[in-house]
Amino acid sequence: MSRTPKLLSVRNIERGSSLGDSVGLADRWWPQLKGLIGRTGLEEGEGLLITSSQGVHMWWMKFPLDVAMLDKDGKVVALYRDLQPGKRTRMHWDAHYALELPVGVIEQSGTREGDMLKWEAGEA
Repeated sequence: MSRTPKLLSVRNIERGSSLGDSVGLADRWWPQLKGLIGRTGLEEGEGLLITSSQGVHMWWMKFPLDVAMLDKDGKVVALYRDLQPGKRTRMHWDAHYALELPVGVIEQSGTREGDMLKWEAGEA
């Protein structure tokens, strides 16, 4: 039996902006390990929220990403704009989540370090 991935809607409550309405949740070891490897891109509104993450790598990726590192409460502790394939973030020991998004979403949403992000179940 395959598990249908949970989709989340992610909002920046400080700025009143959306970061995505079809954000997948990687809350188990295999989705966390695989991430977006094998995908050719993300559509507008898509993304991936990885739990238990203090950093991400872009090895074997085919496209760049915006990445927000979040603490356990959803506070942005670091931002990476246009992180290219083959690169990686540094380790953020205060982070608990990594939010991977299409390039440009961080800028479009006005997201800054220190902002609070909230997520809830989105469309299935």
